[in-house]
Amino acid sequence: MPDTYHKLCKSKQSSNCIAKTVETSATTVSKTYYVGELFAGAGGMALGAHRARYKNIKFAHVWVNDCDRDACQTFSENFPTHNTAIHCCDVSTLGIEALPRIDGLVFGFPCNDFSIVGSRKGVNGKFGGLYQYGIHALKTQRPLFFVAENVNGISSSGDTLHIIENEMTASGYKVFKNLYKFENFGVPQRRHRIIMVGFRNDTNVSEFSHPNPTTLENPISCEEALQGVHLCSNNNEPTKHSEAVIERLKHIKPGQNIFTANIPQHLQLKMTSNATISQIYRRLIPDRPSYTVTGSGGGGTHIYHWSENRALTNRERARLQTFPDDFLFVGGKESVRKQIGMAVPPLGARHVFESIMRSLAKHKIDSQCIM
Repeated sequence: MPDTYHKLCKSKQSSNCIAKTVETSATTVSKTYYVGELFAGAGGMALGAHRARYKNIKFAHVWVNDCDRDACQTFSENFPTHNTAIHCCDVSTLGIEALPRIDGLVFGFPCNDFSIVGSRKGVNGKFGGLYQYGIHALKTQRPLFFVAENVNGISSSGDTLHIIENEMTASGYKVFKNLYKFENFGVPQRRHRIIMVGFRNDTNVSEFSHPNPTTLENPISCEEALQGVHLCSNNNEPTKHSEAVIERLKHIKPGQNIFTANIPQHLQLKMTSNATISQIYRRLIPDRPSYTVTGSGGGGTHIYHWSENRALTNRERARLQTFPDDFLFVGGKESVRKQIGMAVPPLGARHVFESIMRSLAKHKIDSQCIM
């Protein structure tokens, strides 16, 4: 297993321990850039930012916001010594302009209205317009840089991506967008996301190099990623399946789903339409990355083991998302599933933030915050 994945997912080594090690072993005084984050969820982006390493630079979160109480508690549990103010409320009540000033803004605005498995309502949907709070933060907080993330489906949702990019540009930022295939960055999962990085115009960053793939030729397989996971106790409770589900899974081979496998009539699903969804009772292929880990869905959408007749546990899903084993998710089983599925893989985020660090260093951009 490549070192980048091993270092991120190594059990017994928390993000706090790593941070302390770097601070005490550094030969020069560390340069800190302060970050605020909207729609922070459980902290996938934050963990990637905190574990990013380039020269003497580091990122520290000043404040985060999310409306999911379990996700906020998860963030608090896993980032206890970072003195981050956690605002657990609807973003519309946050009062962004009154928050402490930041160097960087992160906002992975909810993707429900852009996802290919969602309603595809775009910016006119319940969640689609939430990106505007990120735009408001750019205009009022005036951070040096920002990172925005959403599903690849946003690029095919009418003029949505163009509209959002134009508003970012009009707010005074040079925008650099890229499609990330996270399986090419050490993540054992085929997860494709649009990430937009912006630098304030007066920083004079006219070019930005998104990171180069690290595992393009040798992606991490789900079997590699799940090695030893049975030894973990956190969030690793199994799903209780009915006899019918277990019997159904016996007829599904790795890579197959309920619609492509040769399943007896009495075990087939009764569909109200002719629609077929490839992830229904779909088994993993052990020597390949997983398909996309999702945060919601009914029966048959939980990702299924390639040889055992069961769905994956939340800890196994967290492994596929590159959360370390000592990252504790708070809440009931379905709440934890949602937190994991909605997160940005920390290892993927780390690559993005390290590229930002390189740009900050190259252009000799100093923090604008006094902490």
